[in-house]
Amino acid sequence: MHITKKISIYTASAIVIANMIGTGVFTSVGFQLASVHNTWSIVLLWLAGGILALFGAFAYAELGTHFKESGGDYIYLSRVYHPMLGYLSAWAGLTVGFSAPVALAAMAFTKYLAPFGLQNNLWLAIGIIILTGLMHSFTIRHSSKFQNLSTAIKVIFILVLIALGFFIHGSNTNAILLDNTWKLDIAKPGFAVSMVYVAFAYTGWNAASYVVGEIDNPAKNLPKALIGSTLFVTVVYVLFQIALLKNATAAELQGKEEVTFIAFNKLLGTTGGKWVSAFIAIQLIATISSYLWVGPRVTWAMAKENKLWATLSNKNKHGIPVIAIWLHVIIAVTLALTGSFEKILVYAGFVLQLMASLTVSTSLFLRNKEKGSYTSPLKPWLQIIFLLFNGWVLIFTLIDRPVESLIGIGILLAGLVIYFFDTPIKVPE
Repeated sequence: MHITKKISIYTASAIVIANMIGTGVFTSVGFQLASVHNTWSIVLLWLAGGILALFGAFAYAELGTHFKESGGDYIYLSRVYHPMLGYLSAWAGLTVGFSAPVALAAMAFTKYLAPFGLQNNLWLAIGIIILTGLMHSFTIRHSSKFQNLSTAIKVIFILVLIALGFFIHGSNTNAILLDNTWKLDIAKPGFAVSMVYVAFAYTGWNAASYVVGEIDNPAKNLPKALIGSTLFVTVVYVLFQIALLKNATAAELQGKEEVTFIAFNKLLGTTGGKWVSAFIAIQLIATISSYLWVGPRVTWAMAKENKLWATLSNKNKHGIPVIAIWLHVIIAVTLALTGSFEKILVYAGFVLQLMASLTVSTSLFLRNKEKGSYTSPLKPWLQIIFLLFNGWVLIFTLIDRPVESLIGIGILLAGLVIYFFDTPIKVPE
């Protein structure tokens, strides 16, 4: 079996952008305002998140062009460190890293349809997960068309919202606060915890590396897709947070999940806010799609090297890991049925940040680099900054949100137990 079509740089970029622009950017600022109030502090959070994502993108571009195998973290950790760490990363991706964002996006999909009487409609959330899984179950061509179209809708929509937020004059009361209190904000433990929400919103900057085996001319196109998309999303994120703060007060936004609806309902009125809410729901389809594309590739990479999961390595005649896709669908549906939004967001963010940190560290130990592979600028300093900052955030999250953090650690420990009962399959050189 072989893949008859490779994806272009545009589709690779669409996967990255759709992975990143999801629930986080539309919901996080309400949780951040619980402990961080100054606008400069909010902007600094989102800029720092973008810079760190860029540092990570440099490392993943290097790793992806070196190994040139789909599977992302599983491949890099297994090949550089030990198969056990690769196994844990794939387990984390299956149970939390890729399935939880799908569940979160589907749950948010129904929340943003509240003006149409569909709030918290679990059957609708389940239906959108299943239909999107179906779209990725045939060929690369089907997946590419669906991903490109849904991502185009997402990008146009958020750019229109930014333009409306900046250029339409709304209420005279807003959450903009530009004084020296930002210095007090950044010293708070809450600033570090707020970075978890930001890190979750930026999750996906590495997405194209998971499908590098499906990308046309990966040595050239993978770095462009990862780095270019991350820079674009960073600018969009910072501008979007300012647009939200400009159009609602801190009291109205604080602790709320539906902050985008609140701000634009004030700005555009009930009818306008209703349609903004509908399009937020629609653009989340691209997010669900991108996670159901890349996640099963990591599971597939683990499955073809470990006996317990071997069934998941089967592909259809077009090279699509259909069984792995549907396992991700089932887990995402289960999470949507059983979990609360914020709790899933925090423990998923904790696990994703931990595994991304481990993976970025592998780029420091690459040996015998492949000819034509990408080399990260200013190596190893950018990777070291990435790792130190992520370590700081993880420690503060563990202190401030111990229950969610321990759930994340517990999921990894469960994977470790399964690893010792599994049997590796010898892969031909």
